[in-house]
Amino acid sequence: MSTIMDGLPTIDDLDVEGHRVLLRSDFNVPLTSASPGAAVTVDDDTRIRDALPTIEELLRRGARLVLISHLDEPTRLAPARSMRPVAERLATLTGATVPLAPGVTGPEVRELTERLAPGAMLMLENVRFAAGEAADDPRLACALAELADLYVDDALASVDGAHASTEGVAHLLPCAAGRLMEREILALSAVVDRPARPLVAVLGGAQVGDEIGLVRRFLELADVVCIGGAMCLPFLSVLPHRVGQSLCSAEDLESARLALAATPRSARLMLPSDLLLPSAGEPTAIESPAADRLDVADDQVALDIGPETADRYTAEISAAATVFWSGPMGRIGLPSFAGGTHAIAEALASTSAITVVGGVSTVHALRAYGLKDRVSHLSTGGSAALKLLEGRELPGLEALRGVPIIQSA
Repeated sequence: MSTIMDGLPTIDDLDVEGHRVLLRSDFNVPLTSASPGAAVTVDDDTRIRDALPTIEELLRRGARLVLISHLDEPTRLAPARSMRPVAERLATLTGATVPLAPGVTGPEVRELTERLAPGAMLMLENVRFAAGEAADDPRLACALAELADLYVDDALASVDGAHASTEGVAHLLPCAAGRLMEREILALSAVVDRPARPLVAVLGGAQVGDEIGLVRRFLELADVVCIGGAMCLPFLSVLPHRVGQSLCSAEDLESARLALAATPRSARLMLPSDLLLPSAGEPTAIESPAADRLDVADDQVALDIGPETADRYTAEISAAATVFWSGPMGRIGLPSFAGGTHAIAEALASTSAITVVGGVSTVHALRAYGLKDRVSHLSTGGSAALKLLEGRELPGLEALRGVPIIQSA
């Protein structure tokens, strides 16, 4: 049986001693400044800490380490998005010197990499400063390859796009996945390849159309699929239930119909039996009457799963051997409508099952509740991890396996 780890080299497959290793990390961290004009510092260093096992192992094995990452979105590039605060925080965490290169490529940067001693590291500037990164420009990929002898990718969140620092350079140097990437993929593999059963998937979030592939995948694979958040509303609507002014586009309705009609389908699909609606005081719960019909008034909007639904879903989690969760159960930005999400988080923290959590909002919720260390794996892979679970090919990951990207005509 094939798995998503098949054909993926790891740093166990590389002889790094004395060699320059270009390490693609995910240092896209939030920055802060105490006041206008004050020094910019790292606000949350979780992603830097997550990268430490790979960095420290490569240095211990005598690599000459060249670190590369993006920081922020291309549309927001500015001198304030320099990697300097990241280099400074990494130096604090490791106790090592982490000089910052004056750019991403070029003769001066290449000379700095050539002068690196074994066990030393250099951080390149924000790769998004380099023209051609997002377009997977082969000229940039070649320039990056000149800076190293080997390439290691440890940034799962960045491999769903074909970029010069992920897909492009991986075809030009001996390459492998880093320890964080390896750990991520092993955790995701435990969910989709050979899961301990029962496998329960809890799926939420804003729009079913964005996650339709994930819903279909788990309807085929899981034993139980529990749907909450705004994602549940198109499913309720097509059954049919009235969902009032709740977020429910025509595209979402069609996606829900397709998911419900999809075959093969082995999972038992669970939808909310009660919902929370806003009111002048405390949130009001609307429950499914004997006719099994939830009716949200035309002038109302559902913002969370209700307590009965939370109890049903947490009971499934308690009986599971493997649980995957992605997407909040309600509008977690409003405290009155974060109860369903908090209940799922507590259930995951209390179970002895293998628990894997993905999706940016879900990960943030677990951290906010202080429960991030009480699940088996908290994915930092973002949308790339979810696409991998769907069974989609990710260009940066396939490049590590030596699979060429198929260019569109």
